[in-house]
Amino acid sequence: MWAAAGAVALGFLIALEFVARHYDVPGPITRQVREVIVAPKSGALLYAGMALMMVVLSWRQRFIALGIAMGIDVVFQLVRWAAGIKITEGHPFGNGALWVLLGYGVVALTRRTGAERVLLLKGVGLGLLLVAGRKTGDTWLFITSKARPMVLDQYVATADQALGNPSWLVGRLVEASGPVGFNILDFVYGQLAVAAVLVALYQLRNVAAERRFPSHHLVRTFLVIGLLGPGIYMIFPVVGPIYAYGTGTEHWDGMSLWWSDAPVTSHWALANLWPDVPPPAAAPQPMPFDGITPRNCMPSLHTAWATAIFLHSRKGPRPLRFAGTFWLIATLTATLGFGYHYGVDLVAGVVFTLTIEAALRSLEHGWDRSGTQLVAYGTTVFGALLVSYRYLPTELAARPWLFGPLLLLAMGSVIYGYVRTINLWDPKPAPASRPEPQPEPV
Repeated sequence: MWAAAGAVALGFLIALEFVARHYDVPGPITRQVREVIVAPKSGALLYAGMALMMVVLSWRQRFIALGIAMGIDVVFQLVRWAAGIKITEGHPFGNGALWVLLGYGVVALTRRTGAERVLLLKGVGLGLLLVAGRKTGDTWLFITSKARPMVLDQYVATADQALGNPSWLVGRLVEASGPVGFNILDFVYGQLAVAAVLVALYQLRNVAAERRFPSHHLVRTFLVIGLLGPGIYMIFPVVGPIYAYGTGTEHWDGMSLWWSDAPVTSHWALANLWPDVPPPAAAPQPMPFDGITPRNCMPSLHTAWATAIFLHSRKGPRPLRFAGTFWLIATLTATLGFGYHYGVDLVAGVVFTLTIEAALRSLEHGWDRSGTQLVAYGTTVFGALLVSYRYLPTELAARPWLFGPLLLLAMGSVIYGYVRTINLWDPKPAPASRPEPQPEPV
């Protein structure tokens, strides 16, 4: 199964590389290979990938690996300083983590045998997949901007009126919170992958001792979400309210999105309305947009990933459960408050995640009637949401008192079905038996 998954992932990366080359830009493989030498754009993520790999190592080996990675980063910085190379794009650290990942892959192939080789290769593959997923996502987003010149924001914005235009409401709240609230949400939104790694490290904490990976963990869900989500972007291209109805990233000039390289596209906007003036109720139609801004709104994958973090943190200690809850709430607030998503995007993102998680849990548990029904139901609800956003937006907007609760009820029904099914699968602790009373001696 691991070999098949690796072959599929490699084939997918090669296909994306060719498509990216068609548009005269480097693909995910080229971007990753460059980071062996050049300053990486994903420095923290490279160390997060190395941390995932280290779950298969002993504590002594972990400290050695971390020391080597940091030492390589120091050497790279000294060489850049001596050569007068200024870092204009990327981070000054991260090369060392990538070198350690690749180095342990070589060690696994040349110095390990049998089960130890397989385990170490799984660890290296897990770390590299996390990093490759970021590069793949960047390439996918670029392809959506080139392949889908028309966007469906007017349909989604009209359907969003059934929920009361939550992006406009939360956008004004974020503005009112000032730099403090903005920067907290900005950090949470930009470091979602790092939060996922923290939860995954807790789930994989016993791999080194047990010499095997658990049958299901957060990284699997993350990768599947990242693989399937961009495909839906091609079917339902949407850029988001800050671009379609606002001034793009110019809106946050006073509180710059320091981690984001999102483009400024104010001249393509339908009107400068977000977040002050709700969009007008008019007959929606596809509208042209630039060839730079990703069509990455439907569904909201940030919502999907934050939901997955929340689900996988439920069995952790109290601080981890609290962090998972905080990350979910803050991510939902940021996706709406920064104008990157409409409210209906979030509804679709929750249903999307629960359906994927149900399928992966069914693979772990074994496909039974309840699991099959849940996956089929979640898929049906997700498809119905997309169809209603595209073909019934004016009806949704005309009767918000009816369709707003129905949209939330549809999402809630999937949540209920997931919780009910998972509770049936999870073993319940048996109550401690009471000792039989002993007869008193006569």
